Amino acid sequence: MPAVAAADSSALAHPDTVELGRIHWVYASPILVIHALALLAVVPALFSWTGLVVGVLGVHVFGQAINVCYHRQLTHRSFRTPKWLERLFVLVALCCLQDTPGKWVATHRLHHRHSDERPDPHSPLVSFFWAHVGWLMVKNPATASMATYQRYAKDVLGDRFYMTLEKRPELVFVVYLLHAVGFFAVGFGIGCWTGGLSGGLWFGASLLVWGVFVRTVLVWHITWSVNSLTHLWGYRNYDTNENSRNSWLVALLTVGEGWHNNHHADQASASNQHRWWELDVSYWQIRMLAWVGLARDVVEPRHVREARRK
Repeated sequence: MPAVAAADSSALAHPDTVELGRIHWVYASPILVIHALALLAVVPALFSWTGLVVGVLGVHVFGQAINVCYHRQLTHRSFRTPKWLERLFVLVALCCLQDTPGKWVATHRLHHRHSDERPDPHSPLVSFFWAHVGWLMVKNPATASMATYQRYAKDVLGDRFYMTLEKRPELVFVVYLLHAVGFFAVGFGIGCWTGGLSGGLWFGASLLVWGVFVRTVLVWHITWSVNSLTHLWGYRNYDTNENSRNSWLVALLTVGEGWHNNHHADQASASNQHRWWELDVSYWQIRMLAWVGLARDVVEPRHVREARRK
């Protein structure tokens, strides 16, 4: 769950200014607990092929709520959807335990504003571990204020739904808990129908471990890899003023987010596909939503926009 960077660029989200002796337990505890619960996947009795498939599919379905909704829609306003669909995407994103929309948007916008500079909340130029997860687990006294969120995510928090989530952040955990119970309940019901009470407990536990805990951990690390890997290794199409890179590996895992240098060069675009082989499945999905009338105002890449203007 991303912490929010400072509203004042003089108050730096950087390890030499945060309180390194104070663990941010609101963030660290869920990260540690969910990782520990995901280790139950090594217990042979909890394995099922259905659980594995549900977990793999869930990485894409739930991960796309972060990639497409939190990132491209809310942060960069690359396209719009009806409010009911946008909020449905947000509810799915909350099941990833990556914080409220306001905090997530504020953090990412600050990252773009000061990318790989001292105010950047998660630059790997500090260290790989810091960029990947360390920045989430340490208290930063310059963060977590409504003034910060209003400065960097004022448009998001103008919506009463998102402001409610900001004022009551415990709702994030409520949504996560309810969806975990839902996974177990579905598995329990199917298992009881086919194998009695013991079958229900086994199949429910399998779906819970693989479809919720393992999937959550995988989505976390895939999302965090954009902060860490794509600012360290890869190639550059554009000479941007920071260290963003295009990584085919991260692009494969994130279905398009790994073309990060392309994104930094053209943040408003709904597409990160600037060369024919830089496949961006997330953009194709946005175009599919537009095709069926569920997305509008889709922002094309800059070179397409400029060609149309000419």
